[in-house]
Amino acid sequence: MRRVLAALLFASAAAQAAPALKSGSFSPARPAPEIAQQAADGKDFRMSSLRGKVVVLEFGFTHCPAVCPASLAMLAQARQKLGAKADRLQVVFVSVDPERDTPARLKHYLAQFDKSFIGLTGTPEQMAAIRKDYGISATRFPEPAGQSGYQMGHSSYLYFVDKKGMLRAMMPFGRPADDVVHDVNVLAAE
Repeated sequence: MRRVLAALLFASAAAQAAPALKSGSFSPARPAPEIAQQAADGKDFRMSSLRGKVVVLEFGFTHCPAVCPASLAMLAQARQKLGAKADRLQVVFVSVDPERDTPARLKHYLAQFDKSFIGLTGTPEQMAAIRKDYGISATRFPEPAGQSGYQMGHSSYLYFVDKKGMLRAMMPFGRPADDVVHDVNVLAAE
């Protein structure tokens, strides 16, 4: 009985000592679905090749008028705030609009925020499969009357994948860079 009590007290103390994430945590954590895709820079990309880094996945599109650029700017700010530890974080931007987000367009778009960001696009079928694996919804809808083209409505979350490739947390749009920095530091220290 004393051993059980001691083990429970130790587990409780360890849980209290570990800093909590600012994001909503996945409990239990699960392996992040693999993504194997050609990146916007033409190189082959595998999510599993990023083990050892904290990965933040953002799903979005280059024609987004407000949410995607604000989120990418915030992630670039988070990398700046990490300073010498910025290499702990890899941002991966996954297109929800592969018909317009060509590799060249995606590469140019992301470079405006941070040249280290990786962009992924592909066929509509490839990108739909990735969205499905991560539970992302995306809907195409027409521009308002008198305008041509279309916009995309989509889930706006950041997914945090830890150094071991486990899906650990999800952060909604609109959180500050300091929250991302906090969570990257917590996950990188594990």
